[in-house]
Amino acid sequence: MLDWLMSVLLDPNTQWILIGCTLLGLMSGIVGSFAYLRKQSLVGDTLAHAALPGICIAFMLTGVKSLPLFFLGAFLSGMLATASMSVITRYTRIKADAAMGIILSVFFGVGIVLLTQIQHSSNGNQSGLDKFLFGQAASMMKSDVYMMIGVSLLIVLASMLLFKEFKLLSFDPGFARGLGFPVAVLEQLLMLFTVIAVVVGIQAVGIVLMAALLITPAVSARYWTDKLGVMVTLSGIFGAISGIIGTLVSATVSNLPTGPVSVLAATFVFVVSVLLAPRRGLLARWLHRINNDRAIILENERVRNAEQQTHVQKGASL
Repeated sequence: MLDWLMSVLLDPNTQWILIGCTLLGLMSGIVGSFAYLRKQSLVGDTLAHAALPGICIAFMLTGVKSLPLFFLGAFLSGMLATASMSVITRYTRIKADAAMGIILSVFFGVGIVLLTQIQHSSNGNQSGLDKFLFGQAASMMKSDVYMMIGVSLLIVLASMLLFKEFKLLSFDPGFARGLGFPVAVLEQLLMLFTVIAVVVGIQAVGIVLMAALLITPAVSARYWTDKLGVMVTLSGIFGAISGIIGTLVSATVSNLPTGPVSVLAATFVFVVSVLLAPRRGLLARWLHRINNDRAIILENERVRNAEQQTHVQKGASL
């Protein structure tokens, strides 16, 4: 086992993928916690799907497959989607979840149209663009990992420094506004972090599955604690563990993509949390119900015995 693990870890390509997927899971878990608590679980899915038109337009304008240009296009497209959601919810009566659904479908539809147009064009450099739909972690390079290190540090430090503000924003934005906090700026900052995490993770996990890596660790962490600080930390750890498991499994089995396996690992952590988490897990709730039923039975027996003793005493006195 140890020899197998060392042989896997000594491979340079596996090392880069392992570091990249671990950092991606970490930053996704942290950002996803705030999105989940603010009931914006669909935001990650919306922004991930909204990135596809940006990638396609970047390729159509330049004609080359350049990851920095694709990231720039995905980032601009994600910010446009964010602004569109804000406009729809602010100036219409459409609810936030409906606005996110509209933006998701419109942007992804435009992206599929552009992708089809590119695939039927005469450009010989078009192959491989569809890999962004489901991710291709094996194509990760040293420069991509350096970028992930920088982005992860930025998100972790910002979450630590602005933890109190993000906490107020997540639970009671009206109270935060009353205290004088710049709620609109904080909301846009959280949305910016989500866009960055989505854009960075598209190469490894893909557009379709990136939302799962944002929300699943946060939901799993919520089962284990009621404290926000612990939840954010656990969510980051769960995301990092998912990335590690996904990389190690895909490194040992041929033709097994890292991104989907990482999402499956996050799902496994979620299932374990649902079953075994204290207080909120199914096992804990089942044991709690059994103890309650037993306490009720004992209390009923005690009351019945007390009533029988009362009747016996009344009979003796007569």
